[in-house]
Amino acid sequence: MPLSSPPAPAVTDILGSGAALCEAVLRLRGPALAAELGRIAAEVTGSPWGRYVPADASPASAAPPEALVQEVAYEGTSFGRFEVAGGIPGPADRRNLESLARLAAGVLHVHTLAQRSTHAYAQVEAMLQHQTQILDQVHESVVTMDQHGFITSWNKGAERLFGYTPVEAIGRNILFLYDDEDPSFHDPFLEQGGRLMEVRRKKKSGEVFWASLSLSPLFDANEKSAGLIAYLTDITERKQAEERIHHLAYYDALTGLPNRTLLTKLVDQALCAAQRNKSHGCVLFIDLNRFKLINDTLGRHAGDQLLREVAQRFRMALREQDVVARLNGDEFAVGLFDISQHYEAGMVAQKLMAALSQPFSIDGHDLRVGAAIGISVYPQDGLDAETLLRQADIAMYRAKQGAEVDGVAFYSKDMNQGMHERMRIESGLREALGTGQLLLHYQPKFSIHDGSIVGAEALVRWQHPERGMVPPGDFIPLAEATGLVVQVGEWVLEAVCAQAQAWKRAGMAPIRLAVNVSAREFTSALPLRVQDTLRRYELEPEWLELEITESTLMHNIDRVIAIMDRISALGVTLSLDDFGTGYSSLSYLKRFPIDTLKIDRSFTTGIPADDNDCAIASSIISIAKQLELGVIAEGVETFEQLAFLRRSGCNEVQGYLYSRPLPPAEFLHRLVEKRWGVSAARSGGGE
Repeated sequence: MPLSSPPAPAVTDILGSGAALCEAVLRLRGPALAAELGRIAAEVTGSPWGRYVPADASPASAAPPEALVQEVAYEGTSFGRFEVAGGIPGPADRRNLESLARLAAGVLHVHTLAQRSTHAYAQVEAMLQHQTQILDQVHESVVTMDQHGFITSWNKGAERLFGYTPVEAIGRNILFLYDDEDPSFHDPFLEQGGRLMEVRRKKKSGEVFWASLSLSPLFDANEKSAGLIAYLTDITERKQAEERIHHLAYYDALTGLPNRTLLTKLVDQALCAAQRNKSHGCVLFIDLNRFKLINDTLGRHAGDQLLREVAQRFRMALREQDVVARLNGDEFAVGLFDISQHYEAGMVAQKLMAALSQPFSIDGHDLRVGAAIGISVYPQDGLDAETLLRQADIAMYRAKQGAEVDGVAFYSKDMNQGMHERMRIESGLREALGTGQLLLHYQPKFSIHDGSIVGAEALVRWQHPERGMVPPGDFIPLAEATGLVVQVGEWVLEAVCAQAQAWKRAGMAPIRLAVNVSAREFTSALPLRVQDTLRRYELEPEWLELEITESTLMHNIDRVIAIMDRISALGVTLSLDDFGTGYSSLSYLKRFPIDTLKIDRSFTTGIPADDNDCAIASSIISIAKQLELGVIAEGVETFEQLAFLRRSGCNEVQGYLYSRPLPPAEFLHRLVEKRWGVSAARSGGGE
């Protein structure tokens, strides 16, 4: 049979026949392949006639009777047979034909496997291409990643959503699409698949958007986890709509403040924390006075503007953690938490009243409004937000006292009385600062070794024209809470330096007069104020000592040390008051330029009966010695306390065992007469 391909090379031996056979299987198909295989068989056996009959074909004519037939089969699979005739085949020809048949069977077997693999690969490739086309037509973003989060596929939906092409995205870690979220892949929900969540993601343009994310596990051919499939859909518009709905549901449209619903939720949450921490909480109910008149007279537009400005002033007057809400009309409410004492709510109420004191400029009018404020306290007046709001509302009407007047009232009558008393003391203290009602007493400090006087602590007293001597415990804490302690501290420094100047001019040698400095006073302006005061009164720094409470050192250590260094540079002595009652780190103590540690009276009181107080006092004395600091104990009232402190190595003492705080004239008289020591008169009472 003629061949359509170029003539095959001559076959001279079995090796050449094998090469020709392999080339034919690779190049030819169908009848051309059968004809070429038949020719090769004839040449191998030296026969004039030969043919190859495939297993699935029927020959056009029968083989000659004398034909030599050889089956071509591999492991039971028949591919066809060789037939040769026209000569007298010898044993060698038979062996050559058998070898050719085995070779042809092996080659045809391998060729068949290769054809199947090629076909299967083509089918897989077509299927993948088909799936890719389907995924690209899906509007949803589909991304696959391996177990380490590196992207392995990226469809057209992902390209449209994020703006990155597959070339830009594939191979990168999924983290580059995150918007400051925790990229955790080790999640049992993720491993099981089907987890649906709402996340924030970032586009190529930098825009951050909301997406609905569903994650499913990706498995390999052995059913082992190979990664994740992520399905993402942009839900930004839905989230924005939800936020608008949420804002309408929980915020006042006019002022932007929380409404009653949100206030109730926030207060109840804060009450749970207050219950765990055993702290106080307060609710203030505020009703504006004269608002209705303004609204009726100038119209709703002016009324709305006034409410917005009132809301803004309230917000500015409160701490960030406080909650202020508009309830209805001209009614507001405030939730106060993380407060140590309920009376602090009264101080906040006064701040809110002060915020309304300045007129509001609206539509060319200077408008003034006041307020009645009712206060309820957790847990005394209620345990939930609604109850506290109701009680505060009742207290607000009590504050109005039947008329439209400004005022503040607690729901509890006892708290009311206490608030009014504190307001009276605060008002009186402001007046006392300007009318000479404040005065100083001096409590001497003694050397524990020889009983000589080494200094004195200046203690402020308030001589009220009607109430007489007001105890320090009644007005000092209030002064600290209201900030009046700064003015009181300034007055004390001036008064001490004025007294020292008088004693100096009378010929008295310098003696250390200690002035207590509060945390509010301890600012960068303090060194300059001390320097200016000493200069004006022509005093050497040996006259002055500043006692700093340990709590002052709690914030911004470097700033505190810088201020202390400037004071020390003036030559003024520094002592650390109430040492052991705060939480200052001993590692910082060596950095402070102080001269003396003062043992607080709370430790002195238990000496020598209380082992803990004895141990603390001894430790403080030991620390002072190691740091080469002086140490003084306050509140010494018994011989037993004195003996213990002497044995422990304390340098100085002050207390009623030696002397009570004295007016300046009596202090000077005793100083001159040297009538000091444990035999001096002792009167009871605190400092």
